[in-house]
Amino acid sequence: MRHFFAILFFAVFTLPAMASPNFNPKDLSIVWEPVKNDSPKPGQSLNAITITNHGKTSLPASGWKIYFNSARGVLPNTPTNNAQIGFINGDLFSLSPTAGFAELKPGQSERIEFIDDDLVVNITDGPEGFYLVWDDQPDKGYNLGDFSIKPFSPNYAGLVTPAVIYDQNKNITDIPEEQLTKVFPTPVSYKETGGYFTLTSHTMIGIDVSNQEGILTKDSKLPFQKEFGHLLNSLEHLTGEKFITNLTPDKPQHITGAISIGYADGFGNEGYQLNVSSAAITIKATTPAGAFYGIQSLLTLIPPSAFVHPQKEIHIPCVEIKDEPRFGYRAFMLDVGRNFHSKEELFRILDVMALYKLNVFHLHLTEDEGWRLQIPALPELTEVGAKRSHSLDSKNTLPASHGSGGDTSNPQGTGYYTVADYIDILKYAQARHITVLPEIETPGHARAAVKAMNARYNRLMAEGKKEEAEKYLLSDPNDKSVYSTAQAWNDNVIDVSLPSTYNFIATVIDGIQAIYKQAGVPLTTIHFGGDEVPRGVWEKSPAYFALKATHPEIQSTTDLWYYYYGKVNDLMKARGLKMAGWEEMPLLRTRVDGRPVYLPNPDFSHEHWQAEVWNNTLGDGNEDLAYKLANGGYHVVLSPVTNFYLDMAHYKSFDEPGYYWGAFADIDKLFSFIPFDYFKNSKVDKNGLPIDPKIFIGKQRLTDYGKSNIIGLQCALWGENIKSNERLEYMMLPRMLGFAERAWGQDPAWATEPNSAKSDSLYQIAWVNFVNVLGKRELPRLDYFNGGYSYRIPKPGVILQDGKYLANVQFPGLTIRYTTNGKDPDAKSPIYKDAVTGENSAIKFRAFDNKNRGSNVTVPAKQ
Repeated sequence: MRHFFAILFFAVFTLPAMASPNFNPKDLSIVWEPVKNDSPKPGQSLNAITITNHGKTSLPASGWKIYFNSARGVLPNTPTNNAQIGFINGDLFSLSPTAGFAELKPGQSERIEFIDDDLVVNITDGPEGFYLVWDDQPDKGYNLGDFSIKPFSPNYAGLVTPAVIYDQNKNITDIPEEQLTKVFPTPVSYKETGGYFTLTSHTMIGIDVSNQEGILTKDSKLPFQKEFGHLLNSLEHLTGEKFITNLTPDKPQHITGAISIGYADGFGNEGYQLNVSSAAITIKATTPAGAFYGIQSLLTLIPPSAFVHPQKEIHIPCVEIKDEPRFGYRAFMLDVGRNFHSKEELFRILDVMALYKLNVFHLHLTEDEGWRLQIPALPELTEVGAKRSHSLDSKNTLPASHGSGGDTSNPQGTGYYTVADYIDILKYAQARHITVLPEIETPGHARAAVKAMNARYNRLMAEGKKEEAEKYLLSDPNDKSVYSTAQAWNDNVIDVSLPSTYNFIATVIDGIQAIYKQAGVPLTTIHFGGDEVPRGVWEKSPAYFALKATHPEIQSTTDLWYYYYGKVNDLMKARGLKMAGWEEMPLLRTRVDGRPVYLPNPDFSHEHWQAEVWNNTLGDGNEDLAYKLANGGYHVVLSPVTNFYLDMAHYKSFDEPGYYWGAFADIDKLFSFIPFDYFKNSKVDKNGLPIDPKIFIGKQRLTDYGKSNIIGLQCALWGENIKSNERLEYMMLPRMLGFAERAWGQDPAWATEPNSAKSDSLYQIAWVNFVNVLGKRELPRLDYFNGGYSYRIPKPGVILQDGKYLANVQFPGLTIRYTTNGKDPDAKSPIYKDAVTGENSAIKFRAFDNKNRGSNVTVPAKQ
């Protein structure tokens, strides 16, 4: 499902034991410096960390260790011969100083070089989360001070330079805003009729009941009351005034003017009609969801300037719109297991999802590094599994991971949703016609649950309650199986041979179902993960051997996969629930001509499980896996890493954060995705290099039956690198808008045009319109909507031509500023209007939004 990145490295400095000195670890700063790629061998990289003492006392030469996380593997011996590096587990490593490491006096620094197993590509490849542990206090971690990264100019194939960016942007023309479609995502039918409706505080807003006159009684319920409330609140926020409505304690009045929302037959589950004239605005729909989406279209029709501050008058263009989505399942997945995000930030995500008509919030609640949902019957899940700090045994907390540090104070490392929190999230989502799909990752990626249930076992065994202790155990203490996951964990898989595993699963299902019931929100499906279970698991489990002896259908550990999901499915069906999972869940592991292959499992196809397919990594052989499953009868949600993984870096540049094991994915990757034939315009591999079209020879194409099983699309944001709300919004936006256009908007002409040259021409026209809509309407709206979002601002492209620098930017409407004195441009720097002359070593460019937030800085390549 996600990342085959190299084993992370974590470091611990170990010196001879002594009593803890009077030294503040916060006085230590760390600088990571990528030194050289392809050194000392091709495919490796030479790196260094520099530790500086900014305090007034010396750091002794012994008696402590320093731990940190990193997303890279590292060799044990250091070229500087002053430290030894060792792997612990997951992304936890140790770095032990050798005799060459001396006392670090105030003001002094120590440089430690190390060799990485892979090339350094971007800032994500560095270490993080440094903390110190004194030898005589082995259970307590102390976070260090500042961490910084030295600039690096790597040289590798596919590097995206300022000149490359300029070339990508050169065909983006400026389209006047009045010529742009003013509702987003693009409606099925859109026509501007000229003129404006003027919204003021004197405008009447109401529910149109004209289609129900003669039916209403005193006890009748008005249609779309909740949606009406959302409309009213939104418009009152924009004007700062209260509106007159037709909702009186008595019988409602018929609305013939102003703004009304009403029922009409024939618009389907999510369709609507929006008409704006100079005299009235009317929204018609058949369902509450349709009415809600009509309101969201009205909000994007309103000029972005209206969101800056309350307006006395808002001029809304006159239009005629009929609209409905292409796909009924339009999902965003957020991983809060690896790095936690508060309920309040989830509210912000739900607001922007609703604005752009997404309707499923897939919440990845559990991971190796965290369990984030309170289950009252199993308190250890959050008492132990929701906390990270310095821990080598995971008895009281999970270990530090993804830079969370040495104690539980980091809000991304430690945290969970109480039952009350989760109910609030469910209700908030429901009010916006968004379904929250809970994911409980099993049987892999389950270390938090495994260790939490071990803690429960230890507590109850100490109380002499052996039977109760074993009731929910997820691992066999006598299991000697040896394995390592894609993330380098060696103890994170649930033993599916244990009967207690199914007690645990049933209790978790019941706990989740109870929360939804308490919230008054329907629960139809639970996602049970299923991805990245490594080879070697269960091979030496006594529970496996015992089960095998009594179940002849189990011939190998491979058969445990089908046994497990069959049992979980039975538990779900008994409770009236449906199964969802990652693509591995419905796959049959078999061999063809001696080669291991994955095929749709016919034993489960009749269950119509929902399979979310991520693995289409180009060149790895599984490009057609989604189509195989859809053709085989499974309900498929397309979530391809190549296009829809928002944790992937935008492109190959050192200053762009994100992983890149599966792809680089700028917003064009989402916008250009063709759901029913994504082979057609797949042009580059996971490294951003041109692909050989021959990789698609022999791959399954989607049949008409298969198309009926593609139920929707999902973009996903995995959490390893999402260490703040600002980084979350940077990686999510505006790429989510490219996804929204593909999930809601109709199949574009360029996607189905058989002539490749004409298809490319049609695509370019659509792309230019899209980036203009974003740059001139939606990004300015997001500057202020809901308090403003920290979306990514792309840095300018720059070339040197005839002795002058030319600059451009991906989204027309952003402002480019520049400096010629070597300083980074700021909001007061000159605005770029035409070619600039300056010294190459001193000139810099930067793009800015309406709030004067700036992009990364563009430094032209040296000539």
